Amino acid sequence: MRKFGALLIALLVFGLIAPNFTFAQDGGEEETPTPEPLEPWVCPEGFEGQELHVYNWSTYIAEDTIPNFEELCGVTVTYDTFDSNESLLAVLRGGNPGYDIIVPSDYALATLIAEELVVPLDHEMVPNLVHVDENLLNPPYDPENGYSVPYQWGTIGIGYNMTEVGEEVTSWAQLFEYEGDTAWLEDPRSMIGIALNYLEYEPNSADEGEIAEATEFLIEMGGNVKAIAADDGQVLLEAGDVDMTVEYSGDIFQIMDECECEDFAYVIPSEGTVVWVDNLAIPVDAPNPELAHVFIDYILDPQVGADISNYTAYASPNRTAIDMGLIDEEYLTNPGIYPDEETMTRLFFIEENPDTEELIGDAWDEIVIFAGQE
Repeated sequence: MRKFGALLIALLVFGLIAPNFTFAQDGGEEETPTPEPLEPWVCPEGFEGQELHVYNWSTYIAEDTIPNFEELCGVTVTYDTFDSNESLLAVLRGGNPGYDIIVPSDYALATLIAEELVVPLDHEMVPNLVHVDENLLNPPYDPENGYSVPYQWGTIGIGYNMTEVGEEVTSWAQLFEYEGDTAWLEDPRSMIGIALNYLEYEPNSADEGEIAEATEFLIEMGGNVKAIAADDGQVLLEAGDVDMTVEYSGDIFQIMDECECEDFAYVIPSEGTVVWVDNLAIPVDAPNPELAHVFIDYILDPQVGADISNYTAYASPNRTAIDMGLIDEEYLTNPGIYPDEETMTRLFFIEENPDTEELIGDAWDEIVIFAGQE
């Protein structure tokens, strides 16, 4: 696994930070011509009556994405969800129970490739790959996209109730030192990486002493933790069970949209945090890899991809969808969803490292035992 950090991140997603829109100005500059509309996606023939099994994160797809695919192809889709990369890895390490499509994050995908638990993609069966932003192609965790294509990307930050907290949140310190109830994300590598970065260590450090220090820091700061949430911290926040939560960006923006209120906010802390890319891949022993390729191509259709991003409030990797104005402008101009260049320099990926997997796991077990104990 090649190492990569803030500079690569800036290069990787810079094309998504500042979309190449040109607006008419009073000085008479010409508007960018409106792109020609694309033809609706058409399913290849020969898949009628077949089944597809998808394993994805929760709250991570538009309401009509699966029904539309079923109708267009005449197939049946079984859609299951997982709550962490660790859960996904555990399932596949025990033998694929029948999934055709999985959605691992970057470091988890690297692990799956190394352990030969995913199969190579046939790019000829995915013509819509041409719509993916070139800055998100050929990533270090999957060179030449041999096994995957990007699905959505985003950050891990702080969601909070502005009324209850009573001040603007800009720092991890405000979460760790908050006197009310908080929730952490059940993502061991990310939480420990955030702590390492906060302590000014390399967030992917393999140093046992540094990991131990980050572990002790989280235990010490965990007195206000009411829950360690399995990808549902936004539910606790919305219900008023906690005032602040560590969560994936889109999950917080979803409740901001749903509540039609001004109570909630999402912030990328000033010290920096995790940026991630989730990916579509086909696991070993998939019952229907051909239909899986068709589904991947469908997801990469600009309109389909835009509908997903507009529904989930995560960032789209689909350059054509962005250039055609298919992404809601409210999202596209939101720095919490599409961070600016300066913010990107403070973000980091979690990297696959089998040498620290057991160490991180043991550290997290200790953190879970003591977090929330005053």
